[in-house]
Amino acid sequence: MTEPIRDSVEVALELDEKEVYAHIAHESAEDIIRIISSLDAERAKLHGEVIYYKDDWDDLIRERIAKGKRHTAFDFYNPSLLDIWEQKVKEIKEAKKREKMSYAAIGALIAATAAATAILGQPYIILGLAILPVVLLIRDSTREKLDLIYYELTQFFIDELKGLIEKHSLQPERYKFKIFSGDYFGVRTIKVGTGLFAVVNAEKPESND
Repeated sequence: MTEPIRDSVEVALELDEKEVYAHIAHESAEDIIRIISSLDAERAKLHGEVIYYKDDWDDLIRERIAKGKRHTAFDFYNPSLLDIWEQKVKEIKEAKKREKMSYAAIGALIAATAAATAILGQPYIILGLAILPVVLLIRDSTREKLDLIYYELTQFFIDELKGLIEKHSLQPERYKFKIFSGDYFGVRTIKVGTGLFAVVNAEKPESND
């Protein structure tokens, strides 16, 4: 029979204080690298790249918050970062909502001019079609806004990962993450097979050997 999966808190309580912190830091770092890859995948999709990486970054962050609240004695989540995340999620939803509403308004206007053309016999539809280029402007401006939000969130989590690794003497190479963009600060990229991964530029911990 396989052993039952134990809660991370149960495992942590069996360790000494230093190992407790290292254990929870390791769990947090693993959560963060999944969040980083998921965010950057969403950003790459905005640029038209075909991405097969699937992981819901919003759910991942919510899971991490829940895990952090179970470990409140250790404070392994960053409250200010989570506030930033909540605000950015709100901005993403608002930007997407405005985009859909703009498309709906333009569609309604074109439909109205088409109806006017049919009823009055005048080429009002030309006026409606003349605003079609606005659709491209709306799409591009929305993509630019979303790209900036995803970039900021990804960079914030990269910085948090770096701080976590340095503070708790983790091995940076152990927490490499899949990356699709090459414009983040504080990381170096490495090729693993055909994939591109990134490792944070953290100070390496001293070896215990």
